[in-house]
Amino acid sequence: MTVLRVLLLIVFSLTMLWLWYPYLSQSGQVTQRSEEVLAKPDYVAIDLKQTNYAENGQLSYQITADRMELYQELGFSHFTAPIFTLHNDQQNWQLKANEATLYGNNTLILEGQVQATNLTADAMIKHINADHVQVDINEKHMRSEHPVEITGPNLTISGKGLVADLNTEIIELINHTETIYYEQ
Repeated sequence: MTVLRVLLLIVFSLTMLWLWYPYLSQSGQVTQRSEEVLAKPDYVAIDLKQTNYAENGQLSYQITADRMELYQELGFSHFTAPIFTLHNDQQNWQLKANEATLYGNNTLILEGQVQATNLTADAMIKHINADHVQVDINEKHMRSEHPVEITGPNLTISGKGLVADLNTEIIELINHTETIYYEQ
């Protein structure tokens, strides 16, 4: 009788394996597919050049980027190697980074070797360098909680954290580290 029980056990095991095999192999494929694609962009632009105007018709900002992906349902656009030029009468700034995300409320987050350049001639502050910067495009305010370096024709200022009003060129360091003045 033990031989008969062993044969029944083998037949039962093979039958169960045959029945469960499609379910076991399918779950691994579903998991792999869901990890690959989290969201697909609605629109992709290569070598983007775009100009945006304010409600009053004045030039607000210009964008150039190697690549732009628009995720309309999620409410943001992602840029690769962007250059944003913010226009405001006399104070114009150019912002460069490795990548950026622009949200529907005109909040811009720049990441990776961010450089803000003051395009105004004879400005006291010429460049602001950081690794992560958040910009409110409507108000022309810039903020960062990361290390920053501010340079001008005759000075270099280092610190951590920054609040800046790009309209008035008023810049406040949250934690000042060092200031170096150069001879004129």
